Amino acid sequence: MFRISQFMQELTRPTPLVPRRNTPPGPVVIWNLIRRCNLTCKHCYSISADKDFPGELSGAEVFRVTEDLKRFRVPVLILSGGEPLLRPDIFDIAQCAKELGFYVGLSSNGTLIDPTNIDAIAAAGFDYVGISLDGIGATHDAFRRMPGAFDASLAGIRLCRARGIKVGIRFTLTRDNAHELPLLLQLTEDEGIDKFYLSHLNYAGRGNRNRRDDAVHEATRRAMDLLFDTCWLDLAQGRRREFVTGNNDADGVYMLLWVRRNFPRLEAHMREKLAQWGGNASGVNVANIDNLGNVHPDTMWWNHTLGNVRERPFSEIWTDTSDPILAGLKAKPRKVGGRCGACRYFDICGGNTRVRAWQVSGDPWAEDPGCYLEDEEIGVEYA
Repeated sequence: MFRISQFMQELTRPTPLVPRRNTPPGPVVIWNLIRRCNLTCKHCYSISADKDFPGELSGAEVFRVTEDLKRFRVPVLILSGGEPLLRPDIFDIAQCAKELGFYVGLSSNGTLIDPTNIDAIAAAGFDYVGISLDGIGATHDAFRRMPGAFDASLAGIRLCRARGIKVGIRFTLTRDNAHELPLLLQLTEDEGIDKFYLSHLNYAGRGNRNRRDDAVHEATRRAMDLLFDTCWLDLAQGRRREFVTGNNDADGVYMLLWVRRNFPRLEAHMREKLAQWGGNASGVNVANIDNLGNVHPDTMWWNHTLGNVRERPFSEIWTDTSDPILAGLKAKPRKVGGRCGACRYFDICGGNTRVRAWQVSGDPWAEDPGCYLEDEEIGVEYA
């Protein structure tokens, strides 16, 4: 995840470079507790459907794994699905995680948040609720394949806001909805929404089958320019919405180029900060557990399993570098080829999203086809 707002604040109040901790905590864990969903979204990475999937972790197994994650110093749990609100024990799981001291997020499509469960959602104490919107009105409904999905999700957002729950919009950028990004940014302002997360389309699950709809690179650049300009205006006007992106670590390099154009005296400082961030964190600071207990390098790697929490503790699986892909992801620096390996800003983005390279070329260490930067911008002298 690339935290635009955090780096933008360095332009107004530069902070000293602080050395990384020698013993960082465990990874952020995105946990797909259930695969069932009331929607069948075009870009779903878990290929969920409105049916029960056999073999999912029981409540007792979830609680046992949660305790192991705490011992392993995992700081954040994002409870996801499918649609996690379809899991009957979701609030028990959230309560357990909160009592153990985790930062707990809920990743929902929002359509099931209504007056019948908003009290339970508020009582669970979620630190953040992320709700997906793919556009306004009919555009969102088409992506979600359900008439009325937009109105239901917006109603869920409003209920969360009314109860003082921190809530954000999650938006996956494709060629078919890039034109609605300005409308969604305006919606966050009009509704007083706390956070906006732009996800670049990743070639996984149903998103892999729909990768021909990936926003063209020029549209991606326009979207990022708009996010940077919007975030900067927010800071200048004293607002504190959060803007973040995911699934394309070239965003960090593109922000450096934006700083070069607009704040050239701060370019060197920003480069140091971005290099310390280091880009892609799959297999290092981000992990995924799916509904069956399989562990993956992140949520987009469901076609590669590192182990299963029914058979071994997560803490053992995550530190076992006998798996060549996990070992390669944890390598410093990663051994990445093509444009990524030749890029002068490799230290900022870390070679970008490896699963996208794998889906397209069959080689997880090939260049990322989702990089939207030009050869001249990154110091590569060949096409």
